[in-house]
Amino acid sequence: MCSMKGYVKIFTYGCQMNDLDSQKIYSELIERGWQPTDDTRLADLIILNTCTVRQKAHEKALSNIGRLRKNKLDKPNLKIVITGCVAQELGQHLFERMPHVDIILGTHQLHRLPDLVKNNSCTYPRVETAFIDYIHSMDIVTRREFLEHSHRAYINIMQGCNNYCAYCIVPYVRGPEISRPAERILCEVEHHARHDVKEIFLLGQNVNSFSGGMSFAELLHRIHSIEGIERIRFTTSHPKDMSTDLIECYATLPKLCSHLHLPFQAGSDKVLARMNRGYTRESYLELIDRLRKARPDMAFSTDAIVGFPDETPEEFQETLDLIRSVRFDVIYSFKYSPRPGTKASDFTDDVLLTEKKSRLRELQTLQNSITLENHRARLGTTYAVLVDGKSRRSAQQIYGRTTHNTIVNFTGDSSWVGQTVRVRITRANQNSLTGKIAQ
Repeated sequence: MCSMKGYVKIFTYGCQMNDLDSQKIYSELIERGWQPTDDTRLADLIILNTCTVRQKAHEKALSNIGRLRKNKLDKPNLKIVITGCVAQELGQHLFERMPHVDIILGTHQLHRLPDLVKNNSCTYPRVETAFIDYIHSMDIVTRREFLEHSHRAYINIMQGCNNYCAYCIVPYVRGPEISRPAERILCEVEHHARHDVKEIFLLGQNVNSFSGGMSFAELLHRIHSIEGIERIRFTTSHPKDMSTDLIECYATLPKLCSHLHLPFQAGSDKVLARMNRGYTRESYLELIDRLRKARPDMAFSTDAIVGFPDETPEEFQETLDLIRSVRFDVIYSFKYSPRPGTKASDFTDDVLLTEKKSRLRELQTLQNSITLENHRARLGTTYAVLVDGKSRRSAQQIYGRTTHNTIVNFTGDSSWVGQTVRVRITRANQNSLTGKIAQ
C-alpha cells in the first residue's frame, strides 16, 4: 500500500448503483494510501457522487456543492470532485456555477479518479465526461470493509440503457447499455463467496437485457451453482425484457429470492404509450401472473409516477386499480418532474403541482394500507431470515430480511449477523415485521 495521501470524504446521492460506485471509489483510494473520514473539515479530498434521475436529488447535490465553497476557502489545498449523473449532465457548466470545484468526472470515467487526485499529477480544473466502449469501474471489486453488510455484496453486471423512456434521463447520463463479461462477474462472485458473503445482489439499469457472453438467465444459473452463496437478488428489470427463461428461473433456482422489483410507472395504456414503456397494462398484469405461477409466494416492489403530462384523473384511477390488483409490498412513488433533454421535457407539464401532490398522497395512502395488509397476512408464518445487524427498534433486538426482502426485528444475539435463522412472525408493523426465533 502507498504512504498516506490524506483524508477522503464521499457524499453519495441516489440509488444503489451510486452506493456501489462510492464503495469502489473508496476501495481504490485506500489502495493508494488515502484514509476515509466522516469529518468534512478534516478531509483533503471531498467527492460528491451525484444523481439527477429525480429533481430533488439533483437540487440537493448542487446545494451541498455550493456549501463546500467555505471549506475550500478555509483549506485552499482541498480537492473537490464531482462524479455521477450531475457531473455527466452538466460537465463544464458546473465550473461556471461552482468555480471552487477541481474535477468533474462523468459516469464512464470513475476509474481515472485515483490518478487525477495524485499530488501535482494534473492541472485543475479538469473535466472528463466522455463515454467510452467499456466502463472499467465495473470491474473494481469493493473491499470488504466498505460493504454495508459483510455478508452481502453488490455487483455491477451492466450499465446504461437503450430504452429511452420519455421521462428518463438515464440513457443520456449513463450512456447505452454495456454489459460486463460474464466470466469477470463469476470470478467476483467466487471471490466474495470465499470471504463468507452469503447474498449476491446484481445491479444494472436493465439487468434482464444483459449480454455479457450469455443470457441473464444463464448467468443466474451459473451463480446459483457457486458454493457458499445462499441468496441471489437483482435490480432493475424492465417488464418488456422479462424472458420466459428468466421467469423459469423462479421455478428452478431456490437461491433466487422470492422478490422482484418490477417498475410499472403507470396503469393507463395511453400514459404508458406516451412514456414509451413498450408494454401495456394487460401485458404487465399477465407478467405478474406468470411470475406468481413460477413462484407462488412471489413479492413485488415497483416504481410509479403520478402527474405525467396529459394524465387525466381517469388515467390516474387506472394506476390505483393496477396497484389493487397486484398488491405490491413496496412502491417507490414520485411526482413527475421534467428532466432536461428527455422527450417528455418537450411536453406541456399540464398537471398542476397541487394535483400531483394530491394524487401522490392518494396513491401512498392506498399502498400503505396494502403493505400493512400484506404484513398481517404473514403473521404466524416462519421464515428464513438472513441476519443483518442490530435493530434500530430495540437494543435487545437484531434484524434481517426474508426472501421477500421484508425486514424482521427479533430478539437475538449480534453474533448471528451473516447467519440465516428461522423466525416466526408475531407482529405486523407498517414497514417491518416483528418475530421470535422458531423452536
